[in-house]
Amino acid sequence: MSAPEKQLLKGNDAIAEAAIRAGCTAYFGYPITPQNEIIAYMARHMVQRGRVFIQAESEVAAINMVYGAAAAGARAMTSSSSPGISLKQEGLSYAAGADIPLVLVNVMRGGPGLGSIAPSQSDYFQSTRGGGHGDYFCIVLAPKSVQECADLTYLAFDLADQYRTPVIVLADGMIGQMMEGVVLPAERSLDSLPERGWAVGRMKNRPSRHITSLNLVPEELEAKTRKRFERYDEIKRNEARFEITGPDDADLTFVAYGTSARVALGAKKLGEREGLKLRVFRPVTLWPFPYEALGAIAKTGKPVLVVEMSLGQLVEDVRLAVLGQGPVHLLGRAGGVIPTEEEVFKTAEKILAEHRRNL
Repeated sequence: MSAPEKQLLKGNDAIAEAAIRAGCTAYFGYPITPQNEIIAYMARHMVQRGRVFIQAESEVAAINMVYGAAAAGARAMTSSSSPGISLKQEGLSYAAGADIPLVLVNVMRGGPGLGSIAPSQSDYFQSTRGGGHGDYFCIVLAPKSVQECADLTYLAFDLADQYRTPVIVLADGMIGQMMEGVVLPAERSLDSLPERGWAVGRMKNRPSRHITSLNLVPEELEAKTRKRFERYDEIKRNEARFEITGPDDADLTFVAYGTSARVALGAKKLGEREGLKLRVFRPVTLWPFPYEALGAIAKTGKPVLVVEMSLGQLVEDVRLAVLGQGPVHLLGRAGGVIPTEEEVFKTAEKILAEHRRNL
């Protein structure tokens, strides 16, 4: 049996094709840079397969269309970039409050406001802390390559169905626009998708169902929310994902995701040429964050350098994981500026020199 064929794809196109192969039956979106290739790809290929594609009149309309389609049993998805994601937050909160599984892709750009169309990672708080109103979380998957754009999007649909929750695929503009070789996952038959026995559709031979996030009895709403948080605890136990590259006795650990993780890996190689032992810890799930795994590394008391394309968001979760067991430093760039490998390496050199002086 021959190996699967590798294709040269842009990250956004890999996300779109993987969604189709995962069994996405309904897509609703609105154009915004730098994720426009997703909506363009879906416009062509969803219609070719006889599935639902609608370019909505706004981001607000798109997220509510996703809510409705998913509640009726569709595997539904939307995508946007930072300002557009902000407009979708109310609908995302409604979906979380109604236990609606859906997939939302955010290809981040510089902000706040309209900002720039250059890559950024400043939507970390928005994604990992819910983003909308109320007590809820979304699973957040962060690809660092075009291959992971495909793999994690494919996974996102399964996690959404398994836990009945929205799942966010959080890529930055660089990951969405870059081209790499990718082996696409197998296409699923729609007949093989999980049965959504809770959905409102197909009511011919059973009583009607009502799906809503509204509950005006405080005690009932509290009980429903607590039940959802029990599911979140299950997600934390089972779905925290991470990748560690480098020796166990590293002198310094970089923590980064997405494009920043690629830069950190380059800085690690520069350090190796100078005889430094460096390691990269990459959270693949930003929520649930792999606190336990990073905390185990922090027990050595050696320094940690957070590299992110924002001015201090990921670093907050890193500090929670480290819990004062060692120093945590930040190298953050904003507005669409991507840190360089040399910049990250030089920062690590300075931190290590200071750390040795203090020993």
